[in-house]
Amino acid sequence: MNRINRRGLLRGAAATAGVTLASPYLARRAMAQGAGQVNIFAWEGYLTEEILTAFREATGITPNFTGYGTNDELLNQLRANNGAGFDLIWPTVDRVPNYVEFGLVQPIDESRIEVDRVLPSAWENSTNLGAVVDGQRFQVPTDWGTEAIAYDTEQMPLEYGTASYGDIWNNENAQATVRGHSSLIGLGLWLEAEGRLPRPLLDAFTDEQAQVEIFDVILAEAIERKGRIIQFWTNENEAQGAFRVNGANIGQTWDSTAAALAREGLPVGFIAPREGALAWMEGLSIPSGAANVDEAYEFINWFLTPEAGAMYTNATSINSTAVGSDQLISDEARAFFAAAYPGDALEKLWWWPIQENWYVTRRNEYQDRFLSA
Repeated sequence: MNRINRRGLLRGAAATAGVTLASPYLARRAMAQGAGQVNIFAWEGYLTEEILTAFREATGITPNFTGYGTNDELLNQLRANNGAGFDLIWPTVDRVPNYVEFGLVQPIDESRIEVDRVLPSAWENSTNLGAVVDGQRFQVPTDWGTEAIAYDTEQMPLEYGTASYGDIWNNENAQATVRGHSSLIGLGLWLEAEGRLPRPLLDAFTDEQAQVEIFDVILAEAIERKGRIIQFWTNENEAQGAFRVNGANIGQTWDSTAAALAREGLPVGFIAPREGALAWMEGLSIPSGAANVDEAYEFINWFLTPEAGAMYTNATSINSTAVGSDQLISDEARAFFAAAYPGDALEKLWWWPIQENWYVTRRNEYQDRFLSA
């Protein structure tokens, strides 16, 4: 897999303010068509009022944003609606085949996508990560980020090269917050590095019997060490709250969690562990029952402009796949990226494999056993 390269960030230009986000093509088309609307179902916190306003001013299209907190919440809502109710959704790429299996998303018309606006590495790698099923593309990659280690810089200082998922599970001073299912993968990566798994962790994603063999070992360790966990999280607000009000000093969280806490002035850092940060890619898909398809394509292409991509990264500290956006991001976002992925951290990213429905079903069973133990 080709690495998604944002090392250009560290060379890059200073933050750019006051840029216009309306491309002439979009503006002309919007005026010709008249005002429309697009209904977007996306992760909470992804589309700020600034972003929504910029899109509306650029295109004349009114964006209606509804937020969700988990991939499962998104999938369950779309299944309940039989693929209707929204014009765009924002799943992680490894879950896209789930939507295809249930007939909930429609193929992307690549002739309507400004493909040259997307980082070539993101477009290419998304093919094998889940965006393309049976030769048809069902998602346009728009952003990527990681789940790694958030830590209290005063109580639990960590450094790259020695920081490990084991710091969550094997440190007697840990007061940790983790997400049920993904924490089992982080623990698994630590156990794998210690030579304590019966077979490679990746086998769990391709063979159900292998998943059972591997997760049995991981679950036993997780239950034994559960006393380190002071709060489980399922969404962004819960993960932030663990540090903000519930006393967490370390956790396996999203990059955006640590970045938001740091912006509040809390002593929270974010670092890729030596086993590799859990990397995910996301993108925009069009539900099978979308009512405003033209407007959906307008939003996708607008979101892939450098200016929109930079605005998104500045708001979330999640990395845009828009070509040139790294040259426009804020100094704060640039510094966060450099601190999170020093040295060879980008080469060691652990990309989430495709999570087929059988895997998710069994994964959730192990998660429930962990939570209830």
